[in-house]
Order: sequence, then C-alpha cells, then structure tokens
Amino acid sequence: MQKARSYTGKEDIKGWVMSEKLDGIRGYWDGSRLLTRKGLPLHPPPWFIKNFPAFELDGELWSKQGDFEFIQSVVLDAEPGPGWEKINYHIFEVPNQNGIFFDRLARAKEWFKSHPTPHVRVIRQTLIQDKSDLDRFFLDVTSRGGEGVIVKDPDMPYHTGRSAHVLKVKKARDMEGLVIGINKGKGKYENAMGSLTLKLENGVIFKLGTGFTDRVRNNPPAVGTTVTFKYHGFSKNGVPKFASFLRLRTD
Repeated sequence: MQKARSYTGKEDIKGWVMSEKLDGIRGYWDGSRLLTRKGLPLHPPPWFIKNFPAFELDGELWSKQGDFEFIQSVVLDAEPGPGWEKINYHIFEVPNQNGIFFDRLARAKEWFKSHPTPHVRVIRQTLIQDKSDLDRFFLDVTSRGGEGVIVKDPDMPYHTGRSAHVLKVKKARDMEGLVIGINKGKGKYENAMGSLTLKLENGVIFKLGTGFTDRVRNNPPAVGTTVTFKYHGFSKNGVPKFASFLRLRTD
C-alpha cells in the first residue's frame, strides 16, 4: 500500500494538493474485499460494499473527529453490527490506475455517480499555491480537533510504499512499536503496568512509560501486539524522545 512520510517543512510543495488526514481505520478495497492496511479482511455488512466497483480503492473508514476507539471497535469486529451505519468510506486514492492523481480520483467519482452510495465520499483535495496555504489549512484542521494534513504531488503516477511525494503533516510525529515486554510499576502503580518495552521497525528497543490511563495500566497491551505513540525527535542512539502512548493498534 501507499504510505506517507513525515513533512519536514523543507520540501517544495508548491502545486501539490492537501486534504485532512482522517484518524480512522485504513480500508483497502481490492475489487472484491475490504482489507486492513496489513491485508487482513474486514467484515462490513453486505449493504456497505454493495455498490463498490471491481477495481481497487484506498480510503479511510471514519465517522468523526476524536472517534477512533469507536471506529476501531466497529470496523474490526468479526460480526458486523449496527455501528457500521455511522461509518463512512472516504476515498483518497484509486490504486493501479493510469494517469495522474486527479485522473485516478475521477475514476472513483464517475463510478459512484452512476452507483450512488451515501456512505462513500471522495476526499476533497485543495491546491497549494504556497506554504502559507498549508499553514492556514493545518491550523483550521487542528483547531477543529483534526489529526493533521496529507500533502501529495498530484502529477505522480500511482506507486506503493513510502514516498517523498506523499507527506503527513502533524503537530507531533507518531510511530508504532511492537510490545516485547510489560514492566511492573512502582509506587501508586505497584500492582499495575509501569512501562512497555517496545521494539521499533529498525530494531531499536526502548521503554515507553507515559501517556497511559489507569485503565490501560491495569489492562496493558499484550506482548506481540502493536501500539502507536507520539514523540518529538530522536536521541543520538535512535530512541524516540518524549515518547507518549497513544493507542493500541489492532488493525
């Protein structure tokens, strides 16, 4: 799948497009099934995907800002429940189609114009004329509780993997780590989890000890699961600085 790198502020983004980064669950439509970002099948109710096309789509399953836990609980349930009625599918890419970004999006727009589906939307893209456009848009999104912004070079053909042509803009960066250890707490957390030992994709191992609610400390993520944390830069040893737990990822 296509993945975004982090925006540094040094990139020349004039002529690119921007859209709100939705904090939901990734939904990749392969032409017959809806999959997670890791390629695992989702189980939407039949009515949800009834009018989906035979070609691929990539988007976000989302309800509203600040609703990630609800979205995750609904979308990742093996038995589709009534919560799906509050979920919309927001398309941000049409994979493996010819042409530039707008040509690819047009394919989805044309399909759903003739196959109306109220819970499907193609995410609006706004042209960036200079960096101040991004600054204003980012401030607007985050002031409304949004997670951040995605900026993209619209002239590039479709590609997979991480790329310098798709960037995420956020107040704080986030990263994922594999839980390889659960460490006992001290003091008020003597009978609860004090920190998690995480292993990053690049092999760096460190302890994550902040950002947890009491509920999470008393029922910590299991060894072998993946968690998301925010951070601000790295130490000279490659350890994330000021790391703070955000959530358990089960998709």
